[in-house]
Amino acid sequence: MTRPTRGARGGRRAGTVALISLGCAKNLVDSEVMLGAFKGAGYAIVDRAEDADLVIVNTCGFIGPAREEAEATLRGVLRLKRRDPAKRIVAAGCYVERDRARLERAFPGVDAWTGVRDFDRIVGIVEGRAGRPRERTFLYSDTSPRLVSTPGAWSYVKISEGCSHRCGFCAIPLIKGPYVSRSPASIVREVRTLAGLGVKEIDLVSHDTTWFGRDRGLENGLARLLVRLSRIEGVAWIRFLYGYPEEIDDALLEAMTRPGICRYLDIPFQHADPGMVKAMRRGMDGARALRLLERIRAKLPDVAVRTSLIVGFPGEGRTEFAALRRFVEEARFDHLGVFAFSPEAGTPACRLADTVGPEEKEARRAEIMEIQARVSRGVNARRVGRTIEVLVESPEPGATGLWIGRGRFQAPEVDGVVRFALPAGLSEPPAAVVEVEVTSSSDYDLAGRLAA
Repeated sequence: MTRPTRGARGGRRAGTVALISLGCAKNLVDSEVMLGAFKGAGYAIVDRAEDADLVIVNTCGFIGPAREEAEATLRGVLRLKRRDPAKRIVAAGCYVERDRARLERAFPGVDAWTGVRDFDRIVGIVEGRAGRPRERTFLYSDTSPRLVSTPGAWSYVKISEGCSHRCGFCAIPLIKGPYVSRSPASIVREVRTLAGLGVKEIDLVSHDTTWFGRDRGLENGLARLLVRLSRIEGVAWIRFLYGYPEEIDDALLEAMTRPGICRYLDIPFQHADPGMVKAMRRGMDGARALRLLERIRAKLPDVAVRTSLIVGFPGEGRTEFAALRRFVEEARFDHLGVFAFSPEAGTPACRLADTVGPEEKEARRAEIMEIQARVSRGVNARRVGRTIEVLVESPEPGATGLWIGRGRFQAPEVDGVVRFALPAGLSEPPAAVVEVEVTSSSDYDLAGRLAA
């Protein structure tokens, strides 16, 4: 099998493939493994579904809006097939794993279906020689073919699959099964390979990065992995995304003091009201969360913290929502995302009466985001006048001499960006990671100029 490769789209021609990856970063890694398999089999990879003989849609089935997006995408590619009957369509991923029979009835024009167990066998599935599906969810390794598709000098690395928590609202364990960690040695080898390809930022992803290694009997698995990765030559930044608050311990915080580790924590608290937290089958209410944040910031004064919240969960009345509002105001997160509750079949929350209507859910979501915008505005304003390290991503479309990047305190795709101007006579940044003087800020983004 081939090592991870970047960019190259060619190969001997066995047909052309376009892949539409929906949902989270973990899905994207699986999509990149599928692209690597097609490239290794001689298929040419193209960007547009219109130009492909074969279109793969890697679906997300996590919440209602994600399923709606997946169905809309399938309708769109099937319209292309009606204009070009020779085009083949394959639906893959979480939504297919979750509800394949219903999707097959709804979309009879799809040529092949596969869930989350056989991403590396996608070529055989398309060519009709895959055999029986595996019993377990697929988890790639450093020897898996992978065509890294992220722009600029960064890449995701998935360190595990599945989840062994049983949060009341979440269907991930039903779709993916229990938590399974990759071997630390495999992750180290993959990151070394990516570093050799010029990748400067590694973003570790998982359904729960802080659980890493426990299924293998490892103590402080993530902390020990971070220390090993921080020693790899060529990698400038290492970040991990999505950790459970109860699993943020002293060993992990100590590992984050190492120079190569981004002082960035993505901690989904979900809610603050004790009754809501209990109903959600989570473990940390707002009071405990504030104490945790105080401990984190004492150890890592320049840490950036992101969280995710759910509004409109069954039983969330005015009092419970007010507690959530106060929590957001007091916690002063650098970054925050809010989801409106979506009942998921098979979860404990699906059996509860959905007491908050869709319009009220959206109003509450908007209200929390309005509070966070004010908080973020203040956080970003304090960065004006500073010189910060920025990882370069791309030129600003339609703007000569203006580029887009991110600071250590900004994760890819979900947080803000840094736009910075080059001095006259310079057509592109001098390195993948540059120093930028911040000259202005907005709610979520920063602007500046390349430091002298």
